[in-house]
Amino acid sequence: RQISTPQFPHGRAKKRTRTVTMTFAPNLSGTSQTASSGPKKPMPAEMLATREYVLGQDGTNRAESTVLLHVSHSNLKKTFFQEIRLDMHMTVERVKHKLEFHVGTSAVSNQLYLLDENKKMLAEMEDHRMLGYYSPYDGCTLHIVDLDPHSMSAGGWLEDTSLVKKYEISEEAYAQRENTYRNFKAKKLAEDPNWSYQKDLADRAAANPEAAARAGMQSMGAAKPKVEDDDHMAEEASKIKVGERCECAGGRRGAIMWVGQAEELPKGWWVGVRYDEPVGKNDGSVKGARYFECEENYGGFLRPDLVTVGDFPEDDPFADLDEENEI
Repeated sequence: RQISTPQFPHGRAKKRTRTVTMTFAPNLSGTSQTASSGPKKPMPAEMLATREYVLGQDGTNRAESTVLLHVSHSNLKKTFFQEIRLDMHMTVERVKHKLEFHVGTSAVSNQLYLLDENKKMLAEMEDHRMLGYYSPYDGCTLHIVDLDPHSMSAGGWLEDTSLVKKYEISEEAYAQRENTYRNFKAKKLAEDPNWSYQKDLADRAAANPEAAARAGMQSMGAAKPKVEDDDHMAEEASKIKVGERCECAGGRRGAIMWVGQAEELPKGWWVGVRYDEPVGKNDGSVKGARYFECEENYGGFLRPDLVTVGDFPEDDPFADLDEENEI
């Protein structure tokens, strides 16, 4: 790099130049760019606590300047989303514009109210105020009152699909068409009175199993016989105890909550499982009868042969974050 240094002797200025060599060596210590040597260091307790605080139970950012609020609407029986996280430095007007994309109520026609966890009104919110002015806390509700009688959310247009006009075709017009499923079915039944669509799929899969596998088709085969034995899988069920950890079909993990027979289920023995994730089909009840308690979509009833008990801890989504410079 050339740096010009002016010199001023008696009367006349002369210009000298001198060469200066400058070396920039960035300090990469403590960053992910440095080469690691030896085993990875475990994450310090302080870093673990910071990560848990920042991510929270749902794994999303929960900085001190944000708040998690529920949303309700005067026109909608159920909103498109149950909760939203907002920065308390946002003005109420900005909040209204953000909500407009979710519920269809324009910011101009949106009268916003803050409710507590018991749905009691805390404040009628003003546009020029910041959200934090009303001191909201996690669990409060933003209630939207749509003042526009012609709003797209009015009259159920965003929720009631029965209001949408469907395509209709007369019986005469449909009968005149050639390539219809009705004609296809009639032709197949004329060839084979015992024809069914399921049987046709099974025959195709058996004729070309490789193509069926590529298409994701499974052989239908014969229907499973109906269980008539009250003690069906009793031996398998006797090895499963309530409270044990388990892994079910499909790699779903959870805890054993119930083992037994139920009038609402087919004959034989069943196992009630509370999954770690919402991968189930119920809340511990079946056809109105409750067998154990859990949240909706966290429960399931399976045959004992689909449940394996053992050391199956809950999956840790941060198991691979074991370096102190990763959060």
